[in-house]
This record gives sequence, C-alpha cells and structure tokens, in this order.
Amino acid sequence: MFKGAYTAIVTPFNKKGEVDYRKLRHLVELQIKGGIDGIVPVGTTGESPTLDYDEHRKVIETVVEAARKRIVIIAGTGANSTREAVELTRFAKESGADATLQVAPYYNKPSQEGLARHFLEVADIGLPVVLYNIPGRTGVEIAVNTVARLAKHPKITTLKEAGGSVQRVSQILDKCNICILSGDDPLTLPMMSVGAKGVISVASNIAPRAVVEMVHAALAGNWARAMAMHRKYFRLFTDIFIDTNPVPIKAAMAMKGLLEEQYRLPLCPMSKALRGLLAKTLRDLKII
Repeated sequence: MFKGAYTAIVTPFNKKGEVDYRKLRHLVELQIKGGIDGIVPVGTTGESPTLDYDEHRKVIETVVEAARKRIVIIAGTGANSTREAVELTRFAKESGADATLQVAPYYNKPSQEGLARHFLEVADIGLPVVLYNIPGRTGVEIAVNTVARLAKHPKITTLKEAGGSVQRVSQILDKCNICILSGDDPLTLPMMSVGAKGVISVASNIAPRAVVEMVHAALAGNWARAMAMHRKYFRLFTDIFIDTNPVPIKAAMAMKGLLEEQYRLPLCPMSKALRGLLAKTLRDLKII
C-alpha cells in the first residue's frame, strides 16, 4: 500500500530533443528536498509514448539511482502489450524500483477479463503494482468489480484513479480495501475526503512542498489546513491541465528555470493566450 504525495515526474529534454539525464537527476533531488514521498517516472507526464524502449529503461534506472532509496520509486512500466509490460516491469524490479505503475492497456480496448489477465500476469512478477485507471487516455475503464477482483492479489495494493469521479472512489472502497491515490490534482482533496490516501501529482513537479503539506494534513485529519491549501493552489491544480499534459507543467517549469521547454511531436508548445494565463497563475502564487 502506498499513501502520500508522489510526483509524476516530467522527462526533461535538451535543445537537441534528447533526454537530459543530468537535469533529470537534478529534478529528483529537488523533489526530495521538497519532501515528496515518492516519484513516478515514465508515466503520462513523463511523455512515455514518445520515449523509445532504451530511453524508457534508462529513465527508470536514472531515477532509481538518483533517489538512492531515500523515497519510493513507482516506475511506469505499463503497455498495451502484456509481453512488453512484463519485460519493462522485470527490468524495473531488477533496477531497484519499489513498485510499478500499470496503466490500462490503451488503444486495443481489451475486455474486463483481458484487463484482469493482463494485470495479474504483471503482478505475478512480484513487484508491487499500482493500477492506473485513466479512461480518457486509454479508451477503456478498469471497472469497479475488476478492481475488486484484482485487489485480492497480494501484490496489487494501490489504484491511481484518474477517471474524474469522486463517486467511483466510494464505489471501489465499498467493494474492497485497496489504497486509492488521486490521479487528478484538482480532485485530490475531494477524493481524500471519501477515503483516498494521497495523489500522484503533476502540480508537485513545480510545487512539491504545497502538495505534500495538503496531502499530509488530510492524512493527519487536519482538514481545515488541507482545505486552505486546496483553495490556495486550486488555480495551479487546474491550470496545469489547460492544454494536454505535460505541456503546461513543462512550460511552467521552464518559466521557473528548471528545464528547457522541449517536447517531442506530436506534443508542441501551447498558445500565447494559454501561456499568459498560466504565467499569471504562477506569478499570483509567487511560484515564479
């Protein structure tokens, strides 16, 4: 079971479009200094669809090495091919990752039985599994009953829920006692109010201390403090999704001087209007 605040870390590129592993190590160090509970490399925010297989493995390896067991590393090793997910998960286990983030296989839209068999085969490797439900990206939802079935496996302990529904959190917890982490920054506190245990955050790339403080306050039952942090940073939580993730968060980090604002096509910089809106939010919150 994983609870707390985890950062879905970006993958920094240099001006040539190559992965900047030196910068990645620096970002890991900043996250640790910010008090984050763990890091999730090579997820959606890490631009996993545009990394090749060798880069995918090296990003995981680099983050694990940079963290040096000081925080939890949940490696993104999901795929729409079970064979590839298994291979990447075995690599993550051998590299020293603490767990694997397993997104629902995308594009091929498997049945619920196919989803279950996919996740169970990955879980049998022995690395703790964080299921990842994000139907807006994958085209398929991990149904509540499927989550409950999978939660019976001793290595499937946690679910990242990014379906946009607080009600679904209650429905899942009514069926099983799996640990749920929000996958949507604006919904972290609402989800925690009905039983979720934290977040895998995009916003914490640029504001780790704020996200940690909010989540830890909620876990401690200090709802007044958690609500105050939620209200203060709500504009950040929403504005980092005004364009396709991770475009806005990378733009924000570039404004702060944390990385080069580089993407790989088909992702590209956002419009001047959206950039201005994001910059205003960052200035108002004194992030830049």
